[in-house]
Amino acid sequence: MKTIILFSLAFIFTAYSAPAPAPVLDLSGKPLRTGAGYIIIPVDNLVNGGLYVRDLGKKSCKPGVVLSYNEEAGVPMTFTPVNPKKGVIRLSTDVNIQFSGSTTCDQSNVLRLKYDKGMKQYTVMVGGVEGNPGPETLDNWFKIEKSTIDDAYKFVYCPTVCSYCNVTCSDVGIVEDKDGFRRLALSNDPFSFIFYP
Repeated sequence: MKTIILFSLAFIFTAYSAPAPAPVLDLSGKPLRTGAGYIIIPVDNLVNGGLYVRDLGKKSCKPGVVLSYNEEAGVPMTFTPVNPKKGVIRLSTDVNIQFSGSTTCDQSNVLRLKYDKGMKQYTVMVGGVEGNPGPETLDNWFKIEKSTIDDAYKFVYCPTVCSYCNVTCSDVGIVEDKDGFRRLALSNDPFSFIFYP
């Protein structure tokens, strides 16, 4: 019995003393802060512009996240972890991602994953819910991971806010739709970027 108790205490101590994941860094080398605005800048020389929200609907409002074709910097984004009191955004942890300002479709600016029937794949839209981690908000949580390109990052859809939910993890990349818009979507080719403060 003493052995079991000692083993349990050792396990609890090890679990709570595990180091926190590394912080996500902006272009100046400072950790990303909860609620602060950052512009996403592509690192691929063939890709210009930044991310913004665009109404992609023909008959009804359909706000999707797209990459600009010109040199526009894009719209600042904020990041909120599961525990919003945590001041630093860390690698491999669930975060809500939100555009600053208002959208054209009178919906929230929080990113969410949604299946696009026309593209026949999951794309990143807005209209998600901030906070409230669990199965009802599973599509609203993303992770920031290191890209294979030095000092760059990528978004990954692989939420862990629901321990019993069945989730298929995937990188988030740029996919061109039939109208020529470069949209954020699940992809085997991740979109690599840096954070501009």
